[in-house]
Amino acid sequence: MLTLEHAVIGFIGTGVMGRSMAGHLLTAGYPVIVYNRTREKAEELIQKGAEWVDSPKKIAERANVIFTIVGYPEDVEEVYLGEEGIVTHGRPNTYVVDMTTSTPTLAEKIYHEAIERGIYAVDAPVSGGDVGAKEAALSIMVGGDKEVYEKLKPLFNHLGTNIVYQGKAGAGQHTKMCNQIAIASNMIGVSEAIVYAEKAGLDPEKVLTSISSGAAGSWSLSNLAPRMIHGNFEPGFFIKHFIKDMKIALTEAEAMGMETPGLALAKRMYETLAQNGEENSGTQALYKYWQ
Repeated sequence: MLTLEHAVIGFIGTGVMGRSMAGHLLTAGYPVIVYNRTREKAEELIQKGAEWVDSPKKIAERANVIFTIVGYPEDVEEVYLGEEGIVTHGRPNTYVVDMTTSTPTLAEKIYHEAIERGIYAVDAPVSGGDVGAKEAALSIMVGGDKEVYEKLKPLFNHLGTNIVYQGKAGAGQHTKMCNQIAIASNMIGVSEAIVYAEKAGLDPEKVLTSISSGAAGSWSLSNLAPRMIHGNFEPGFFIKHFIKDMKIALTEAEAMGMETPGLALAKRMYETLAQNGEENSGTQALYKYWQ
């Protein structure tokens, strides 16, 4: 089993979220080996002392704890189970932690494939956006074996402040779907409130001061509404990735025979924005739906 003082960290995916997360592990004193499809996005980490390799396979050959946070389920499957994959080439007693928002079904598949090779896999998607990643204040929802979660908990503590074991493989991803379902409708409400305030001739920043600490308060209202007001639509979380998440949640809900009208509406609204060229904007660009 893993002894953390001997941990060699592999980190795959150094984009908006992963760059900060890998940086925290580096700051904590662990040797960190990084891979990203675009090396440019890893340069900041390389300058801080991370080692670059040019494939997931090379990380699997060197690291004994590997974190991944990539874009889409197909990317996860390729990184884990593809020809250069970290499960395909991983050594026994390696720990692999997927922090991408992906499908519960794929999380279960990776878990079982890993077990056959003596590798320990958990699904551990996160919430908190770029702010949570930068401040090491993410919420982390973990699925997999409880003893593996306990072993990895000290590493999770470098990345987040709300770390909860949710259950068997796939449970982390199901929990993240609950998170995205809640956010989807909330983002509509936050955007409508800001647009309404502006159309009513109010100062939207004063409105936020009044409503943020009341019953309307939410992470999205506190963190994303100010960005809407100031016209900052840079991605803390890409619209294209949120659409991906909502599609997964809708598929899972439909499989359970559950209607999700709020989620379905939010997905349609975000798809309209994406079709208008906003796919690489942050989710707060939902504000533009009313422009």
